[in-house]
Amino acid sequence: MMANISDLSRVALDSSRDSSGSGSSSRSLRVAESMKKKGETNPFRSALSSLSQVREGTTVKGNDELERNLVVVETIAFGQGLPPEAVSLLLDLALSLRSGTCSRVLKFLIPASVVPQEAIVRGVSWLCVGKMPVNAQVLFLRWVLTVFDLIDCKDHLRAIYGFIFSFVTEENLCPFICHLLYLLTMREHVQPYRVRKLLDVQAKMGRQPYLMQLLALYKVFRPELVSFSVPTRMRTGFKNHNSTWKAALTAVQRKNRAEVMADHSLTVEVKEKPTSRKRKLHHLDVPALSSAFDTNSERKVFRLQELQSFTELIQNIHNIELPAQMGSLLGSSLALHYLDCVQDESAFLRLNFWLGHSLQEEFLLCPADGSLSSLAEASQFLSIILSSQQFLQESFFSTESFLYKFLTVWDGSLLRTHFLDLLSHVPLMPSHYIKVLVFEPLMQLYFTSAVFFKCSVMECLNNMLVKWLTWHSVNALEDGLDISLNSNGTVTMTLSGFMDTIIELVRFVGRLAAEGLRLENCHVLLLSQTLTFYETVCDMFVKYGLPLVIMPPAGVFYPALLATDSLTVDRLGYIMYRYRENLTLAKKQEQQSEQTFHISRNTYQEFNQHLVAMVSCLWNSKSFLPGTGFEIDECLLTQTKVPEYGSRFDLVHHPAFFKYAIEFHQKFWPRRKRVDLASIKVGKYWNWYVEFLFSQGFDGLNDFIQVNTGHSSSSVLCQSLTLFICLSGQCHIED
Repeated sequence: MMANISDLSRVALDSSRDSSGSGSSSRSLRVAESMKKKGETNPFRSALSSLSQVREGTTVKGNDELERNLVVVETIAFGQGLPPEAVSLLLDLALSLRSGTCSRVLKFLIPASVVPQEAIVRGVSWLCVGKMPVNAQVLFLRWVLTVFDLIDCKDHLRAIYGFIFSFVTEENLCPFICHLLYLLTMREHVQPYRVRKLLDVQAKMGRQPYLMQLLALYKVFRPELVSFSVPTRMRTGFKNHNSTWKAALTAVQRKNRAEVMADHSLTVEVKEKPTSRKRKLHHLDVPALSSAFDTNSERKVFRLQELQSFTELIQNIHNIELPAQMGSLLGSSLALHYLDCVQDESAFLRLNFWLGHSLQEEFLLCPADGSLSSLAEASQFLSIILSSQQFLQESFFSTESFLYKFLTVWDGSLLRTHFLDLLSHVPLMPSHYIKVLVFEPLMQLYFTSAVFFKCSVMECLNNMLVKWLTWHSVNALEDGLDISLNSNGTVTMTLSGFMDTIIELVRFVGRLAAEGLRLENCHVLLLSQTLTFYETVCDMFVKYGLPLVIMPPAGVFYPALLATDSLTVDRLGYIMYRYRENLTLAKKQEQQSEQTFHISRNTYQEFNQHLVAMVSCLWNSKSFLPGTGFEIDECLLTQTKVPEYGSRFDLVHHPAFFKYAIEFHQKFWPRRKRVDLASIKVGKYWNWYVEFLFSQGFDGLNDFIQVNTGHSSSSVLCQSLTLFICLSGQCHIED
């Protein structure tokens, strides 16, 4: 109605300015009358006008006019959402109990954009009156929690923090009041008398999750006031109370393309198991930065969205106020700089709550939908989380918790790259935990998926290992006895516990790789990803300072040695060369110092077995013979009818190098009509052929041959083969 009056005034003003004659004046009056009639025929505005005039004690049953007006408003609410002024009017109508339709009105109170905070303040005042029934009070608080992130400003709400806190003693309202207080709490709100009151309530109700969460936040702000120990990682938290409005809010805001998200109420726990492995993305997006305070507020704060440079951030770092929507921190590099600089535990706590709810709601609790728009939206959201974790150089606890649950229901195809990237960022944990939470569900996916998924898993686990080893090399204490797992936590792990986790990871990958190569017929891509992993493993001591050496299993070593592509054999040569360097340095330090680690005899034996097999195969032309490390019964070899089977995998006849041998033969004997590869191994031609191979870029093979045979690019061929043999801690040379 106010809009119509304004329109009429504007028309009247225009007509007065254009009063050239009585005809123009009459036309303006006709236009004004037409607009007035149009406003009167708007059913939504008419219904709102009628509802605003409802008096206390109005009967509902049999009141056709009231029912008709409610239906009109309800239809618009579920179809387009309600404007802010309509939300204020209807909320006041519901909570004042003038029409007896409180529950019905609250259930269709769907905002189209924002919710005026003054409407919420008036709603709290109706709570203080004490006339509302308990079920209506609960429904109102649930609605406030659902639309909390849509409230245009929250400084007035924080101003009545004490009034809201007074309801914490109400048993039916306590879970919702604690949740609302958690969202509103700032440092100045944490006072001794409030801590004592919460402890008294806890003594009566027990250690309820909602009380523990609020006390945990109080302890973050004022640790001296909360003396008892609060678990840093509580599994339970505030329940999800937005089920009544969730679908309607999402549909309305998608239709209106609103920038504000409706599903950002905070939660920790998932109470129900998903009914399907697929899910539907409702509205997954990172909100824009917005201040928690009114721009007209007298409080002197610097809003994050006003920052233009890192210099401004440093100059105003003590006056910066956290945004109303914590998820908006993920979309701003300067906000992440602030989060990293101040190390505000309350900010991390709130951000983890929001992030945990968003991930669990959209990927664990929703029905199936595979639309391209939903997948694109989810992909962008996960990319933002991943880039934020990379910026902060640590993962969010809520992301970790979500991944551990999601792995059990994931089909391995949905947003594979993003989820595996997130999985590679999970922090260290004791070996028995990672086995249950990560390895077991990942193994089921690995063996039931295509070879390309297997390659992705190997890449993920290699990235995980690199991050753990890098973390160890940077953060391990000098005495090597105690390692902090998280910069914001108190969890620690001993060096032996860290090594147990690394051993579990490497052995797990070894089992996956060996069996995967068997199932996929030694697929070249899977073998390549496997060797990439062992390129990291072979250098754990020299490169990362971890006193640990683990050899690859036979199911990985021999497929690489007998591979048909030269790059794979070259990479295996590099891996064996680096293993030798690590073992040599480890033995040297073990002999010189009394307080170093000890390499087991089995490790040396495994290395020697692989070394003998590789040198016998490539250099000595004694493949599959007794004493070479991998023997095959002579009867079986004879049945193959392959002549000179012992030399079929040397540097000349090996399938990986066969084309190079042919090329070398053609260059040195261009007139020969018959190819005789045996002539390459005679005299100086053998040296030239080895040099020819080195010139093709096989640096790994070059290093391996030089260190294990004495052959180098500047020397003649050694007449005797030298082998590095370390058995029982003793090194010697065999001819």
